[in-house]
Amino acid sequence: MISLPLRDDDEENDTYEAKMLLIGDGESLPPIPLRDGAPELHKYNIRSIESTVVIRELTSQGLSFQLWPAASTFVTLLDNYRRDPSNSPLTATLSSLKPSSPLNILELGSGTGVVGIAAAITLSANVTVTDLPHVLDNLNFNAEANAETVERFGGKVNVAPLRWGEADDVEEVLGRNVDLILASDVVYHDHLYEPLLKTLRLMQLEGKRFIFLMAHLRRWKKESVFFKKARKLFDVEVIHSDVPQEGSRIGVVVYRFTTKQPNQNRRIVSC
Repeated sequence: MISLPLRDDDEENDTYEAKMLLIGDGESLPPIPLRDGAPELHKYNIRSIESTVVIRELTSQGLSFQLWPAASTFVTLLDNYRRDPSNSPLTATLSSLKPSSPLNILELGSGTGVVGIAAAITLSANVTVTDLPHVLDNLNFNAEANAETVERFGGKVNVAPLRWGEADDVEEVLGRNVDLILASDVVYHDHLYEPLLKTLRLMQLEGKRFIFLMAHLRRWKKESVFFKKARKLFDVEVIHSDVPQEGSRIGVVVYRFTTKQPNQNRRIVSC
C-alpha cells in the first residue's frame, strides 16, 4: 500500500498521532493542488473498474471532513473483492447475504463518504451514507461528484442524517431495508461509545439478520472499553488485519459484529 501525508489540523492533533491517506495497492494519485486553506480533492484509484473515485476533503472543518486510514483499508478490500472474490476476507460475509440484487447497505459515520461510494460501485449496491446534519453538504458533494461512475456500475448512493442513539433517526434509515451496515474509524471519542452501541442495538430487528463490518485503527488503550461492551451485546470477530505501516505497531483491523448467539465458540477479540 502507498501512503501520502495529509496536512495537519492543529486543533485535532491530540486526537490522532498521524494522518495518512492510503490509496491502495495500486498506483498512487496525489491530491489535486489547490491554494492554501482551500478544500483538497483526492482521487482513489479503483483498479477493479479501471477508474477513480474523487473525494473532497475539508481538513479545516474537523474530523468528519477528513480521510483516515481505516476508510482507505476498506476501499482497498472492496476493490480487491471485486477483482478476486475467491481471495477476499469479505467473501464469507457478502456471500451469506440474500442472493437478490442489489444489496442495501447503510454506512454509519460516513464522513467524506468514500467507503459508501466505493461500496456502491464495487458491489453494485444501494448505499445510504449517513452522518450528522452539518456533514451532509460535503457528503452530498462527494456523492454527486461520483454519481456517473456509481450509476455506470449499477449502484446508487443516498445521503441521510443519522445522529447516533436517536431512535427516530435509526427508524428512518432502517425503512430502507438494510442488508449490511458498514463503518470505519468511528471509535475514537469515548463519549460516543454508548451512542454508537445504542444505534447498533436499535438496528437489530427481530427476525432480521444483523451484520456490521467496522474497520478500525487502534490509537489508545481506552478503546478496549468499547470492545468489551460490544462483546456483551454482539458476537465480534476479526476478519482482516493490515500489516502495520512503518513506525506503527499495529495496522487497521476489520471486525464483524453479528447478533449474539448462545453457546457458540467465537474467535476472541483482543483490543
